[in-house]
This record gives sequence, C-alpha cells and structure tokens, in this order.
Amino acid sequence: MIPSATPEPPARGHDWFALTEAPLPVQVATDWAVRPDCGGVVTFVGTARDHSEGRPGVELLEYEAYETEVVPRLARVAAEARARWATVGNIALLHRIGPLAVTDAAVVVSVSAPHRDEAFAAARFCIDALKQSVPIWKKERWDGGESWGLEAQHLQDPALVPGPEADG
Repeated sequence: MIPSATPEPPARGHDWFALTEAPLPVQVATDWAVRPDCGGVVTFVGTARDHSEGRPGVELLEYEAYETEVVPRLARVAAEARARWATVGNIALLHRIGPLAVTDAAVVVSVSAPHRDEAFAAARFCIDALKQSVPIWKKERWDGGESWGLEAQHLQDPALVPGPEADG
C-alpha cells in the first residue's frame, strides 16, 4: 500500500526513495541532500503542466505505478549514478501517484556532489533513467478528453540509459 503521508527522509544512509500519494517535500529533499563534503546540490522538480503535444488545456494528470517495482528500480537508478559519478553524496528520488493538478510536483530528484559538474550530470542522469526504467505511467485529462500520456516507452535497465559524462 502506498503511503498517503508526506515522505520523510531516512534517518541514515545516502539514498532516499519514495512513491507516495502525498504532496512531495521539495525543500526537505533539497535540504536533506546537503552534506559538508558536497559543495553542489542540484534539485530537479517535474511539475504537471497545462498541455502536452496535441493536447491543449490539460487540467489534470493521474499517475499510476507498478508499486512493488518502483523502489527497487529507483535504487538501481541511484546505484548506476554512483557507478558513473563515484563522488556523488546523497540522492533523493521521489515520485507522486494519484491525481495531480496543474503545477503540482510529480517528481523530485535531488543530488549532492563535491562539485557542480558531477551534481548536475548525476541529477540529469537520474531523472532521465527514472523516466526510462521505473514503471510509472500518467493519464492526462484535457479539454478534448482523457488518455494515457503520449510518450510511453519500454522500460530499460538504468545501465543502458545514456547520460552526460562527468567533467574532471
């Protein structure tokens, strides 16, 4: 069962994964990612927008997930990010399910690293890999009807997701 309470950061460890029906704690995720040995923190927030290609007037998104697979796949995304950028500090990967109004946060990725280049690259990889490897789907409701999102794709292993390369 998916928790409906706002996710809380873990008491220990360097990874925070959550799938929830509650609003996502964007600032808490950013604050949690901060570490004394990491000078860069990058937080990406994906929000519900009011349109998609060929669908003006989107008024509601609804996310569904293969719940038992989400957290293990989020863990694989984080492990792959750490394999590519060994200096990464903390990684938060949080996703919301259920109905979302326009401007609600659907996903939060927060990554810390000693330097900005690694933090940006790892955060970019994490959102791209999450979208390509975690079984979460969205349904859109717009002026002309409702349907599942147009960019559905086959899930793949995070190790196969191309990503930006770390600089120096």
